[in-house]
Amino acid sequence: MSGFELQEATIEGIQGAIRGREATAAELVRGYLARIEGYDRAGPELNAVVATNADAALARAEELDRAFADTGELAGPLHGIPVALKDNILTADMPTTFGSIAMDGYRPRADATVTRRLREAGAIILAKTTLPDWASSWFSYSSLSGETRNPYDPRRDPGGSSSGTGAAVAASLCAVGLGTDCGGSIRVPSSFCNLVGMRSTPGVVPRAGTSYLVIPQDTCGPMTRTVTDAARVMDVLVGYDPADPYSAAHAVARRERSYVAELVPDGLRGARVGLVTNALGSEDDAGMAAVNAVVRDAVAAIGAAGGEVVEVEIPELMDHIVATSMYTDRSKHDIDLFLAELADPPVRNLREVYEAGKYHRDLDLMDAIMAGPEKPEESADYLRRFAARHEFTLAVLDLFARHELDLLAYPSVRVPPPTMEGRARWTTLTFPTNTLIASQTWTPAMTVPAGFADVGAPVGLELVAKPYDEATLFRCGFAFEQAANHRRAPESRPDLASAP
Repeated sequence: MSGFELQEATIEGIQGAIRGREATAAELVRGYLARIEGYDRAGPELNAVVATNADAALARAEELDRAFADTGELAGPLHGIPVALKDNILTADMPTTFGSIAMDGYRPRADATVTRRLREAGAIILAKTTLPDWASSWFSYSSLSGETRNPYDPRRDPGGSSSGTGAAVAASLCAVGLGTDCGGSIRVPSSFCNLVGMRSTPGVVPRAGTSYLVIPQDTCGPMTRTVTDAARVMDVLVGYDPADPYSAAHAVARRERSYVAELVPDGLRGARVGLVTNALGSEDDAGMAAVNAVVRDAVAAIGAAGGEVVEVEIPELMDHIVATSMYTDRSKHDIDLFLAELADPPVRNLREVYEAGKYHRDLDLMDAIMAGPEKPEESADYLRRFAARHEFTLAVLDLFARHELDLLAYPSVRVPPPTMEGRARWTTLTFPTNTLIASQTWTPAMTVPAGFADVGAPVGLELVAKPYDEATLFRCGFAFEQAANHRRAPESRPDLASAP
């Protein structure tokens, strides 16, 4: 690669280098594998990658290079782009372990739908990334892979559950990545790792072949260093899939043009954005106050870019969040349903895992999940939670209508990325993340880099749109990114400052 830098490389930049004969897909793969060796397995030892796919990735890259040499044309919109997938997304050519020691070495027979769509678009599946067992934590610890570190400060957690994807994309161990998001598992690590993370309305991206905690709530989506890259990946992922009946949502979304076409620098001009003030943290907490200050500056940048910001509150916000949490009522059933769909898994249900002790003991949610009902639909508590979700959604949509809003905005998480020791302050159900608002109202949301707290840790601004209005998120998220420009590589650490 003659002078081409992998650090912070974008899809457009990579493909421009391929077209200009500055780089080949094979050279890109070798370069990213070298970064994984230098920074993930040595150096700061981020421990973001659970497995690489070196031989298959190089073979695919060489195939793409030959095709480009023969035709002079790229094979698809993601031609030559090395991608890292969260290791709960099925890959037929390498193991998928779900972060669980109980699934160590498991190799599925088929790709997930999103994996297949990436391959068909010309992407190269480079690696699988770490996650807490069954995506059941906001933090990075896993019975299979141990702890993943934050590239901006390895003493801090990168966020979960898409921990490895967040750290890998932030440190340029791949070009782009995929995560999954039930309560915030794309957006929390994206916030903590200074990334763009996209959660669509459930079903707009099909979930067949990706594990879930709450079936109607879970999503799959991109984690990238720029909004443009997120849009390019989303354009490939979305669409109906008969293997996932929830993906009929794409027909409701009625996307008339690509998400990339929405990306205009003045996209915030005339937009009305509601800053949800009761989603800000307490000013009496130093960490929360630091996050609040970053977010206040971010919404000022929205105003400077032509948006109109109004302060609003979601009535009874915390009561709604507590009333609509379905993990303890559904997750055991839904994980078991997913396992039943796999071909010859090492374990058949979550109880086998639990009784054998094959999970990380810091995963407090596992105890609560195992106490849940075998059949949620026969549980009065679950039915109350399902009905409460409708009331929560109405409260949020009423806010949009009452104030004529295009978006809601608030900190993705009310605190900076905690230290490894500081995580013990919270349980999964008490961690102060705002990502649950969009998750539990089944609305689309994007987190974008908003700046850095005074401890030098990244802060994410979450933007929320009405159901099926992903286009507005891309349009306004891009405009904010261009106006504020808060993405920067983790150069505060010398050992992450340059590519090998």
